[in-house]
Amino acid sequence: MLKPILQKNLLAALLTLLTMMFAVVLSAQTPVATQTVRGRILDQESKQPLIGATVTINGEVNKGSVTDVDGNFKIEKVPVGRRTLKITYIGYEPLTIPDVIVTAGKEVVLNLSMSESVNKMSEVTITYDRKKDRTVTNNEMAVVSSRSFNPDDTKKFAGALGDPSRMAANFAGVISGNDSRNDIVVRGNSPSAMLWQMEGVNIPNPNHFGSNFNTGGPVSMLNANNIAKSDFFTSAFPAQYGNANGGVFDLSLREGNNEKREFITQVGFNGFELGAEGPFSKNSKASYVFNYRYSTLALMQDAGINVGTGAATPLYQDMNFKITVPTKNKGKFSVWGMGGISSIDLLGRDVDTTEINFYGARDENTLPRYRAGVVAASYEKSLNQKTWAKLTLAAGGNSNYYTVDSIDYIADANYRRGEGNFSDVKYSAILNITHKVNAKNAIHLGANHDVSYFNYFNKDVYNFGTIDTVRVKQNGYINLSQAYVQWKHRFTARLSANAGLHFQYFDVNKQFVAEPRAGIRYAINEKQSINAGYGLHHQNMPTYNIFVRNALGQETNKDVKFTQSNHFVLGYENTFSPMWKLKTEVYYQLLSKVPVSSYSSSFSMLNVGAAFVPSDENNLVNSGSGTNYGLELTLERFFNKGFYMLLTGSLFESKYKGSDGIERNTAFNTGYAANLLAGKEIAIGKKGNVVYGNFKASRIGGRYFTPLNLEASKEAARPVFDYSKPFSEKQSDYFRIDLKIGWRRDFKKSSMEFAVDLQNVTNHQNIFSQGYNKYTNTISYEYQTGFFPVPMFRYTF
Repeated sequence: MLKPILQKNLLAALLTLLTMMFAVVLSAQTPVATQTVRGRILDQESKQPLIGATVTINGEVNKGSVTDVDGNFKIEKVPVGRRTLKITYIGYEPLTIPDVIVTAGKEVVLNLSMSESVNKMSEVTITYDRKKDRTVTNNEMAVVSSRSFNPDDTKKFAGALGDPSRMAANFAGVISGNDSRNDIVVRGNSPSAMLWQMEGVNIPNPNHFGSNFNTGGPVSMLNANNIAKSDFFTSAFPAQYGNANGGVFDLSLREGNNEKREFITQVGFNGFELGAEGPFSKNSKASYVFNYRYSTLALMQDAGINVGTGAATPLYQDMNFKITVPTKNKGKFSVWGMGGISSIDLLGRDVDTTEINFYGARDENTLPRYRAGVVAASYEKSLNQKTWAKLTLAAGGNSNYYTVDSIDYIADANYRRGEGNFSDVKYSAILNITHKVNAKNAIHLGANHDVSYFNYFNKDVYNFGTIDTVRVKQNGYINLSQAYVQWKHRFTARLSANAGLHFQYFDVNKQFVAEPRAGIRYAINEKQSINAGYGLHHQNMPTYNIFVRNALGQETNKDVKFTQSNHFVLGYENTFSPMWKLKTEVYYQLLSKVPVSSYSSSFSMLNVGAAFVPSDENNLVNSGSGTNYGLELTLERFFNKGFYMLLTGSLFESKYKGSDGIERNTAFNTGYAANLLAGKEIAIGKKGNVVYGNFKASRIGGRYFTPLNLEASKEAARPVFDYSKPFSEKQSDYFRIDLKIGWRRDFKKSSMEFAVDLQNVTNHQNIFSQGYNKYTNTISYEYQTGFFPVPMFRYTF
């Protein structure tokens, strides 16, 4: 929370700066800026280039192009602003690409695909056109509980901060785990049930200050400037995804500009950023794109802004890159990578003892360190006119190291209280093949094998650093093998279905599973459709939990099997106008074979992930269960005439049973969630000036939690929870309003943008957790992030 004087001064400075910049803009005289729009168009299934496809820009006379022998098109001197592209090709379903932002500082390069029509040219049929759906996924096998997202969405939505996870928290069925982190809860599932995939590779936790046993963190390593259109799934996902029960992020990286060198500099929440892209030479079609960022939170703290870490300064840096080299015979070789490091020193002497502090304690020094990264090389090629294949080799991993020292202020000494060192290195081989049988049938199949080396050590230390209790001490190799096959059949232009199988084998517990997946979609008419999906899914426990020890030093969890999850989804969609879409889904998720304690207990692995720390529970067995079910609604007005709106709502229940057989609320059962987002752009004159504002309001039900035992906490001088009443009390509801205001200016060959993201503008106090303050012997509360202004500046040229 800002100190009052600094808060007022910062707001005054921001408003003054905006006023000065607008005055400069209004007085400047700059020629109308234009830019080149180009790209490539392929067949959706066979990946063959489509020769002779027509590309036009709506509202622009004589602005169009026809694809060449390689499927490439190019339209020059397109006026800056938001544009809509329309692509047509004989025998194929027409494709519309709306809301394309054209700026003077960067060429627009689009890689697009089209689906062959199942109707003969002589037929005239009014049908539902999937390609007109602006949220349609890259993955053609997705039928339910899925949507695509554009990297511009992560920059546009108020409060998203350029982070895909924070952006996804606005979708129906998705809520944020914590304001200060980007862990997300999908339909009542723990954040640890998420799968992160990039370019077909299962990647480690891509967040700063993350860990080996969760999927989120305070700051994302992903760079929205490098991400292409990507997919997000919340249930019954296609057969190519495995070892996940909650949701999937399937990220794609864009290729660098292979004709022109371009640069970007940016300052914002994620750091100081420098980026470059372009061809390796004038005569080469090979390209590169590279971005590097360094933390800015230290400067925010100097300005008096509490970034949620007390007096400690978070330090982090990351980089993203991709190199693309076309090869002979329509092949392509790519190398890409992502990585980052982060650290923070939480020193006891800096902790304010008048309030509970989630990131430190008065009598402790905690020093966490985290690093993660992945690098991959892939080769893709059309084997013939109907078959495409891609082989990827990848290496990645993450490392999490921390120490905790107790401080004895009387003796002026420190004693080791805990230490952990967790490292994972994974080597992966992935093969994906698509085969287009004909216009009605397509087959996708593939396999991937992960060989992981882990080295885990975790201990607690007692009695002034003299007695150790080792929780985990193990290293070795583990293997996870997965394969899939899926088939899509379009019976008619109205009716399509897909079916698939996913296979999974883990060598530690020697378990093999086969998982059926299926989906069907029927178009009632050109505007309405109904769909249904089913999926059987399994997920392994985190490696840490597999090798945790009991009091006798025994590893009792090595034979624990996968958690099993059955997903059932029924949906309805109505695109009742070109700009408006209504979508609703009902879902039911049945979880079984959940790891729980072997003795009567309320513990369940379904709740692990709520506290962002590992669980040391041992002697687990697969006898637990759980259910998630609910109703979701999405009403979306796509961007048109300078305005967009997104309204999402969810009503749901999330329950579980431990080994005691009692049904309880999970830690993630908030009951409901609602979000309203809207934005408006206003063009000033015809000189490339745009001012905009974005709004977001969220209201979410309170979470259930296990209450503190105050008397026991006083006696132990530490938090002691009443585990006889697990998840029996409910927090107050969560409410927050975010605003984002900004200005964008296009010059002749460059673009500049300035914005301020005002998070929690009402400074509403949302409770995150209950704690014990041993200095006042009272129950205290940790609150979510208060008012938090985040300025951003971007310049592309």
